[in-house]
Amino acid sequence: MVATLFRAYCLSVQFVVRFVGRSVSYLVPLLAFVVAFEVFARYVLNQPTIWAYDLSLFLFAYIAALGGAYAQQKQAHINVDILYLKVSARTRRLFNLVTYALAIYFMLVLIDISVDKLIEALKFNYRRQSEWAPHMHHFWVMMMTAAGLMAVQLLAQWLEDIYALISGRELFEERESNNDEY
Repeated sequence: MVATLFRAYCLSVQFVVRFVGRSVSYLVPLLAFVVAFEVFARYVLNQPTIWAYDLSLFLFAYIAALGGAYAQQKQAHINVDILYLKVSARTRRLFNLVTYALAIYFMLVLIDISVDKLIEALKFNYRRQSEWAPHMHHFWVMMMTAAGLMAVQLLAQWLEDIYALISGRELFEERESNNDEY
């Protein structure tokens, strides 16, 4: 029963995080186009835009922040391999439990701060201090979303490790053959 609930949660999180991560990857060519257009407008036409710098900053922030949970899912984040790979799989899982718990706490703090910043941005109509002056509230919504996605992804991986430590089996059988990861 518990394994079924854990699997259902983990699979739904994997689906949502994969969807968001892959979707946000389509912003990369748009970011490249915006930067290339600004370079062309500035150096060839001698008429720089007022919007390209701000838009490129926002696009990069969206790509990096919303892609973070997907990178975590793919285990693409930096790890201290010099220690991590020298210990047993059980000890690695214990390391994961501690680091995931700390990271989830940090994500919850980030969500709390982002909510406060969103309310402040809406209340005072905050804009970026530039000539174009775009609104800032969307940025804080994105930060809440990105931190939430990362938190649920970390929780899914935390549950997988808890299940494996308690039961001695993988939550997903196909990962047993891929035990090199842990």
